[in-house]
Amino acid sequence: MSTTVERDELVQYLDEYLAIQEWEDSSMNGLQVEGGPTVDRVALATDAALATFSLAAEAGAQLLIVHHGLFWGQPIAVTGTHRNRLATLLDGGVSLYAAHLPLDAHPEVGNNAVLAGLVGLTERRPFGRYGGREIGVMGRLPERLSRTDLAARLEALLGTPPDVLPFGQDSIETLAIVSGGAADMVPEAAEAGVDAFVTGESSHIAWHVAREHRMNLLYGGHYATETLGVRALGDHLAERFGVETVFLDSPTGY
Repeated sequence: MSTTVERDELVQYLDEYLAIQEWEDSSMNGLQVEGGPTVDRVALATDAALATFSLAAEAGAQLLIVHHGLFWGQPIAVTGTHRNRLATLLDGGVSLYAAHLPLDAHPEVGNNAVLAGLVGLTERRPFGRYGGREIGVMGRLPERLSRTDLAARLEALLGTPPDVLPFGQDSIETLAIVSGGAADMVPEAAEAGVDAFVTGESSHIAWHVAREHRMNLLYGGHYATETLGVRALGDHLAERFGVETVFLDSPTGY
């Protein structure tokens, strides 16, 4: 049986746990839409969209936590699709909370830390400078893998086969990870001396950059690499507060 928690208590905890005030981010991190005052079911999703808002309302959630929120530094008129999105949240009594860079970089439930743990990286160090801070992880695999074996391991973990640019050596021992759209960090990965770089979304421009830096570049999918943080955060909240949590899967294919 789930526990009921005050919304404001949960929001305050999330703000502090994710250290959202410490990040410079184009995302408006934190509570973006205020719903009902209490929460006993938390929904989690990668993206703020009408599809996930409808699923959250149907699931009876009072709070939806997303990685990609609604507000990115520019005012948006409450018309058209934006009105429909807000109306779905407000009519369903669903609060919306967003955590972008803070959830990429978090050392416990961050997208990159979780994937690093799943692939077994040791000797971990911060990697991938963005917004004045490192948001990713680099480290050493427990054993050397071929590109094919590393791709198979990522597919098993993420549920989708990665696109592989095989421009480095076939034997891979060191790896850097930055979820989402970080293909422009290939030069940084090469400078760090890793054997391969894993990110989410592919890039036309990065093809030549990876080839010229002789870097193995694996695209695991923007969506797939950024379901990990919200899932882990849901597990954390369920354990700490006793609330029921549900992950809302709405893949984009990218």
